[in-house]
Amino acid sequence: MIRIGVFARLSQLSIPTLHHYDEIGLLKPINVDSANGYRYYSVSQLPRLNRILALKDLGFSLEQIEQVLEGDLPVEELRGMLKLKRAEVEREMAEAQARFARIEARLKQIEMENAMPAYEVVLKTTSPMLIASCTVTIPTNDQVPQYLGEAYSNVYDTIKAQGVKDTGPCFALWHQGPEILANEVAEAAVPIERTMPSTDKVKVYELPSTQVAATVHQGDFENFTQAHTALLQWTEANGYKVVGPYREIYIHHNHEGMNDSATEIQYPVEKI
Repeated sequence: MIRIGVFARLSQLSIPTLHHYDEIGLLKPINVDSANGYRYYSVSQLPRLNRILALKDLGFSLEQIEQVLEGDLPVEELRGMLKLKRAEVEREMAEAQARFARIEARLKQIEMENAMPAYEVVLKTTSPMLIASCTVTIPTNDQVPQYLGEAYSNVYDTIKAQGVKDTGPCFALWHQGPEILANEVAEAAVPIERTMPSTDKVKVYELPSTQVAATVHQGDFENFTQAHTALLQWTEANGYKVVGPYREIYIHHNHEGMNDSATEIQYPVEKI
């Protein structure tokens, strides 16, 4: 018989871990001294312990390991569990590779500019959103405030008349790239709490969940194009492509002093 301290060293496990395995019935000592409570193990238990460690390394829970060891788990179920674990590891590897690519892109950007980027870009997934929107075609870029302002008035007047509340900041959906400055097609959109009938000017529909590259622009619109440039550079550097209308979410806009305004820009993207 081997005392627990020696067995712990042989197995390269801690004594508390062996105590836990004993408590849950996964690996019980062959003898416990009734006088002092010392646990004793046998060398013959090492193969069982190695199997426990091997299955744990594959990602199995202790409960699942016990089922495998006791023979209560059908082969088909074991095969299915291993396939699920394989898929989980493949997903983790893909995420790690994507993170590695983002690190490489950030390093190249810092090396080229010799400074931290002015805009931080994050990749995230938006939730589905019910919106009311009014689509307008804006002849020239300097007319954006006029046309969008009228479109938002239409939306807010319509949802108010229907007794529907908005649920977040308004935003614009732009149906062409930021380099287009004439005849721009945009939707003045407002998220709403529940559905309502569409009108000839205001359309009600659900925006689906979308993966986006996003950044936040602080201040007025004078240097707004820099945020778009940062997003497009990040998209290209990280192996993504834009796959739909981009969003400008007007989180906070103080028209008296635009320096404390904040706009989040979101580009829907997918991996190339």
